[in-house]
Amino acid sequence: MSLNHTPFAERIYIGIFGKRNAGKSSLINAITSQNLAIVSDVKGTTTDPVIKSMELLPLGPVVIIDTPGLDDDGELGKLRIQKAYQMLNKTDIAVLVIDASEEMTEEDKQILQKIRCKKIPHIIVWNKTDLLSNTDRILTGNQIAVSSKTGKNINELKELIAKQVSSTKNNRHIISDLIRPKDFVVLVVPIDSSAPKGRLILPQQQTIRDILDIGATAIVVKDTELADTLQRLGSLTRLVITDSQVFKKISEIVPSDIPLTSFSILFARYKGNLNTVVNGAKALDSLENNDIILISEGCTHHRQCNDIGTVKLPNMVRSHTGKTIRFEFTSGSEFPDDLSRYKMIIHCGGCMLNEREMQYRLKCAEDQNIPITNYGTAIAHMQGILARSVEIFTKHT
Repeated sequence: MSLNHTPFAERIYIGIFGKRNAGKSSLINAITSQNLAIVSDVKGTTTDPVIKSMELLPLGPVVIIDTPGLDDDGELGKLRIQKAYQMLNKTDIAVLVIDASEEMTEEDKQILQKIRCKKIPHIIVWNKTDLLSNTDRILTGNQIAVSSKTGKNINELKELIAKQVSSTKNNRHIISDLIRPKDFVVLVVPIDSSAPKGRLILPQQQTIRDILDIGATAIVVKDTELADTLQRLGSLTRLVITDSQVFKKISEIVPSDIPLTSFSILFARYKGNLNTVVNGAKALDSLENNDIILISEGCTHHRQCNDIGTVKLPNMVRSHTGKTIRFEFTSGSEFPDDLSRYKMIIHCGGCMLNEREMQYRLKCAEDQNIPITNYGTAIAHMQGILARSVEIFTKHT
């Protein structure tokens, strides 16, 4: 990902839903003024969800999700419909597309009910009005009649989509509300076999940008250089942020009067789930033999031989508990609906998941009474430094 691109997790996700041949793909092409989606008269042209990032005025950076038809048939069709429904978990704004020559069908009503149940802002689009001799239809509120072919009301549709956007995302901070202009913030970034070659990971990039935006100074060092850096800075250090994998080592280097936290804990707060993951980490102290922990990552990547999710964390948990713990793993968009088999969930920081999908996963765990925490919070708890790691947030509030 280019440093100049808005991260996927920070974009607005617009999900396009509807039956086969309702004109979903042609609508996407019309509102984006690009041939992003394949259009065909053959039913079922879109067989899997297609996700495309782009700039959409007047919204700005968005992700468009083109989904399979909700009336697909056969065993394979059922799986495609299931995938379409899964896309609701990451959808910020839902657009239900209906052929204007038809009435709302059971498939339309079913997904509309799901959309409303999940409290997703939505628009009902009556498409293909160019095929009708009488285009008069009484539409109110969040409904609009358009023609993807002629462009009728497409600009009005884009404006209606923009009205669904909440302004809450603009009020969130990673760190800028905790520091002042001209502060020195030290970021500890270990460079080992698991570090990506030639770049920083997304949470590190975003944190640096947030520091710079407020007019503070970001100093990025390896763990092996931290002690010398702090000695040189002296009392000028406002805060130290570390990668979770070296939390214990860094906590022993950073003086107690300098606040210390991790990227994982920062992003738990940024995504609104800090209290949940802090409380969830306590479940590590009550694990028994043969309990199963789900370790879930929001992205997919090539795992190194000493991968944190599949190797380091399980070893830490076994050492902390002294128990025979079993582990299961998921990555990417896969997340189980039924969590009852798990004693707890340890999730990654979720930097590649948008806020809605992360909140969906947290709600799934809450509804099934399964404790959930994240990598950095779990590590801080097991190493006895969690209280120190969240102290800066309690002082700030």
